Amino acid sequence: MNVIWRTLLVMWRARRRVRREGRLAPAEIGRIRVTTLPTDIDILRHMNNGRYLSLFDLGRWDLLVRTGMLDVMKRNDWYAVVSSETITFRKSLELWQPFDVESRMIGHDDKAIYLEHRAVVDGEVYARAIIRSRMLKRSGGTLSHEELFAAVGRPEGVPEIEPWIHDWADATALPPTRAEAPSVWK
Repeated sequence: MNVIWRTLLVMWRARRRVRREGRLAPAEIGRIRVTTLPTDIDILRHMNNGRYLSLFDLGRWDLLVRTGMLDVMKRNDWYAVVSSETITFRKSLELWQPFDVESRMIGHDDKAIYLEHRAVVDGEVYARAIIRSRMLKRSGGTLSHEELFAAVGRPEGVPEIEPWIHDWADATALPPTRAEAPSVWK
């Protein structure tokens, strides 16, 4: 709940940017400016590792609005969920430090859309996350890419997904929701 106001602000700003600058192409990089707030830091006085993922959500909301995807999703009663994510840290973000969240779709496969988010200060990457997201229907079930691309067009200029990302997605996958997934430690 404590990121909701930032989310609403990002969405409002994204809509204004669309009116002024036009839409982003699906493979373009979205950038938003964020500042590390007191609610973002941990006891060590730098940004909490879990907060990065919450703030990277802001980058996804910006992309959804600025590419026009959010309007298509609302019109068709679709929504996206994160199914996997991994993050790597290089440097700490300190209290009141401004940084850019850079976000970009880096590809898709038959089940998911992949995005990359970066926390960037003065052109230098401080953290990077890879996100695997699935599109679902409120009426139930997974949205096929055929349905998605029929509604929004097949994105141009999206690079091929690097092989390690497919390996990561396979290695970290849990059983489907209808299959058993007992918590058994080895």
